[in-house]
Amino acid sequence: ENELRLPLMEVFARGHQLIGTGDNPANELMVFFADRLKVHLRERGILHDRIDAVFALGGEDDLVRLLARVDALIEFLGTEDGENLLTAYRRAANILKIEEKKDERTYDGEALLDQFVQAEETHLYAELRDASRAIADAVTNEDFAAAMTALAALREPVDAFFDNVTVNVDDASLRENRLKLLNRIRSALGGVADFSKIEG
Repeated sequence: ENELRLPLMEVFARGHQLIGTGDNPANELMVFFADRLKVHLRERGILHDRIDAVFALGGEDDLVRLLARVDALIEFLGTEDGENLLTAYRRAANILKIEEKKDERTYDGEALLDQFVQAEETHLYAELRDASRAIADAVTNEDFAAAMTALAALREPVDAFFDNVTVNVDDASLRENRLKLLNRIRSALGGVADFSKIEG
């Protein structure tokens, strides 16, 4: 409430050093604090899936920063860009899930620029590259509103890609490259939150 910053893992580690016995309970304590924070946020009327989408990223022990990310995500999802990008994310994730299961492999490698044959592929690739950098910088600077703005910029190129590009084509190398591009969509959005946790 007062935006006091406290790195909890450091506090837990120091407490364990002072006690000097038994296993370090830091991870268990973080789970406890996370559960209590979820209850607090639900009491504020925040939907559990928005909370889970941020908590699922893991590695966060600064509750002030975590709350700021949750608030930014909620605001973003309340916009038209946010709603449409969530729909596009689900479409990309569903295609990848089906094709990765069918092919018994993942498509997490880098898409090759010289294999794009449609302007929408090239444009999306460039926008994803720029957005990923902007998102990473914004998150590092704890400017979560800027991270959401970078996400919003993806709406048009992602929509254009899905409107004009067929992913599952007969050409195996072209299909693979396009699936890797879909994975870039999933990865870019994953820099802000785990969108697979968002319901509705």
